[in-house]
Amino acid sequence: MAAIRSKDTQPEMAVRKALHARGYRYRLHSRNIPGHPDLAFARYRAVIFVHGCFWHGHDCPMFRMPGSKIEYWHAKIARNQARDLEVRNMLRAAGWRRLTIWDCSMKGKRRIGLAAVIDQAVVWL
Repeated sequence: MAAIRSKDTQPEMAVRKALHARGYRYRLHSRNIPGHPDLAFARYRAVIFVHGCFWHGHDCPMFRMPGSKIEYWHAKIARNQARDLEVRNMLRAAGWRRLTIWDCSMKGKRRIGLAAVIDQAVVWL
C-alpha cells in the first residue's frame, strides 16, 4: 500500500498534460479548497478530480472487491465514498463546480479515450 500514489498518478498526469496543452492553467492539489482537488481552475470556480475506479468504488467493470480481508476493504471503500460525498457537498456550498474523471473512461472495456475525455472536460469548463 505504501507504493500506491495519491498524487501524480498516470491518469492524472495525462489529464494535466492534455489540458495544459490546450491552454488551461490550474493549481494542483490546492489545500484551501475542500477535498484538495487534483486540478483547480480558480478563473472558472471549477475543480477536477481524477479518480481511480478501485479506490473510490466506481460501479464499472474495472472495480472488483478483493477476495481477502473483505471487511477491511468494504470499510475502506465505504469511507472513501462517504468522504467523496462530503467533499461534493462542501464544494457545492462553497460555490465550486466539480467534475470527476474516472480511470475507466481512459482505459478498460468501456473507455472513450483521453481525447474524448479532454474534449468533454473543455466543454464543461
